[in-house]
Amino acid sequence: MDTIGMMDRVVAEISALVDHVSPDQLSGPTPCVQWTVRDLINHVCGGAQMVAMSLEKGAVPDDKLAQFMAGDNLGDDFKGLFHQAMTYAAGCYKAPGAMEKMVTLPFGQMPGEAALTFGAFDVTTHAADLARATGQQPIDAALYAEALAIGRQLVTPELRQPGVFDAEQDCAENASAPEQLLAFAGRKA
Repeated sequence: MDTIGMMDRVVAEISALVDHVSPDQLSGPTPCVQWTVRDLINHVCGGAQMVAMSLEKGAVPDDKLAQFMAGDNLGDDFKGLFHQAMTYAAGCYKAPGAMEKMVTLPFGQMPGEAALTFGAFDVTTHAADLARATGQQPIDAALYAEALAIGRQLVTPELRQPGVFDAEQDCAENASAPEQLLAFAGRKA
């Protein structure tokens, strides 16, 4: 798998979706029942910065980790700060040696490539969440199928927790790849 190439597609996909979110949609619900649209974008923005800093420095200081995971990462310019975070992340994951570097994240220490692979699955799932929440059509249908295949390899029973990945939901066999991904991630239709 071309991890960097896939992550570039993930960044392009979620960025295009964020670009089409209107300010009046920010308070709307998402398939992640604990989050509004703004909360979801904020989570992806903070997560991107957390992984980027881990790739750049090996780990994230506790104060920065708290900001990325629970703080406001969007301010008054949700699109601008989101794009800054994506640019920062892309610069870090494309840096020489980033895939081999050991990084420390809240869920353990791993090579950069493993962190990025999980990130590709997670962010693509959130792209599907965002598309559904805002009435948008996902753009790169193949990306969602690839993310689902990754998720089937990575999501263990320990990760199946309320608020993370709920139990897999039933899904029609002919459902779109984004809908199948959301069902796999435990999102209710």
